[in-house]
Amino acid sequence: MGSAELDLAPETVVSDSLPSFTPVDRDEVIARLRHVRGLEEVSDESLGWLADHGEQRVCQDNDLMFSTGEPAHEMFILLDGEIHVRRLPTGPVSYFVGKAGQMTGKLPFSRMKTYGGDGYAVGRVWGLSFDETLFPEMLQAVPVMAQLSVSLLLDRVREVTRIEQQSEKLTALGKLAANLSHELNNPASAARSAANNLWTELRTYGDTKYKLGAMHFSAEAKQKYMQWTQTIRPLLGANDHPLLSDLMLTGDREDAISKWMQDHGVEEPWRFAPALAETQIELHHLDALADALSVEALPIALASFSAGLKAERMTDTIMDATRRIFELITAIKDYSYMDQAPIQEIDVPQALDNTLAMLGSRLGSVEVVREYASDTPVINAYGGELNQVWTALIENALDSMDQCESDPHILRLKTCANGSNLVVEVWDNGPGIDPEIRSRIFEPFFTTKPVGAGLGLGLDAANRIVTKHRGVITVDSKPGETCFQVRLPIEQTGAY
Repeated sequence: MGSAELDLAPETVVSDSLPSFTPVDRDEVIARLRHVRGLEEVSDESLGWLADHGEQRVCQDNDLMFSTGEPAHEMFILLDGEIHVRRLPTGPVSYFVGKAGQMTGKLPFSRMKTYGGDGYAVGRVWGLSFDETLFPEMLQAVPVMAQLSVSLLLDRVREVTRIEQQSEKLTALGKLAANLSHELNNPASAARSAANNLWTELRTYGDTKYKLGAMHFSAEAKQKYMQWTQTIRPLLGANDHPLLSDLMLTGDREDAISKWMQDHGVEEPWRFAPALAETQIELHHLDALADALSVEALPIALASFSAGLKAERMTDTIMDATRRIFELITAIKDYSYMDQAPIQEIDVPQALDNTLAMLGSRLGSVEVVREYASDTPVINAYGGELNQVWTALIENALDSMDQCESDPHILRLKTCANGSNLVVEVWDNGPGIDPEIRSRIFEPFFTTKPVGAGLGLGLDAANRIVTKHRGVITVDSKPGETCFQVRLPIEQTGAY
């Protein structure tokens, strides 16, 4: 019943400032108390004490009954209506619902100090409020309230923890979906653009080929043209050209080729020059083609060759884009261990790489250093759960480095075998963890992030998963160097 109940439990207590009303008859109150969970078998004398000492309160529909952070000092027995509690960042979604027949608010033995959300009346709300100063007397007069309060506090902690964990999972899923969407968008956009332009280019290529065939080349001219294309083919790869890494030099090449085409009668040279400028073709190669063909045939032959080259480039783009999409889909399947048994043999370095693929959109300015030992063993484990650990640790490292303006940001991942353990380390060069809070970072709901940016369950979940695998997770941190170390037994016999 510790800090989770104290800090986060949704409380529903009606404020002192709410309007009063004509109290309901004592017998009617006792009859309503009979319908409160846990008070069904209580004596009339005990219920009479509650009816006599409780202050009747009422609220109308949509009244704000309390606000986040407001001091809490009352228990409330809800006899009619509902109270919905909303808590950032859940917005308009009800975080907690108090219904007629329930006890809520600050209960006996509760250590809460303030409300954990904004409470609104839904319909007409009526109930009894008990100031905390009455708790000792109430426990004497109604002994069952002690056991009932403890049970409610335990239920409350379990429910709040469940809600927070679910919210953390949804947040993690949202991040994963956003990262995956970003990663898929680039190759998908490239493939779509190339496919749209390919249709036009193939049509141009077909037209120029038809015109070229209609010119009835001599056997000698055909032979020279074929020899020229065979000579040029090895020069079409742009990656090996030492000058093409400079965009200004590429632009100068495009201008020179465009002018050469214009001088040799090629129509619309701006359509074909960029494709040739991205290859290793030089002007003397074009001069060789001009020497091999007639003045009439040269523009058509060059236009046909350039259109074919552009079509090939677009096809390569589509192939590369679809390959990247396939790799991402494979990575997400491996990351989630879709269509696999809960426990499998896990290649941890591969799992770390799959996690990096999911977080690719956040790695743009980060230097990733992989130090995977060649003798890193595979282990039997819950792969999907371990990936939650890697995701939490890597995201924590990225968040830490985001707070540091120094460059470069370095993320270092290490794996190795150490005796009977597999050791995984996640290093970052962020500002480090304050020694005053280092002992609390694995506590549930503890977070240094601003409201709405995190629920403080990522490292707690990672710690629970590692413990489930009979492992241990530790942290060592100083300014400019933080390391989370995970130790997992290689032989997991009996762990599950």
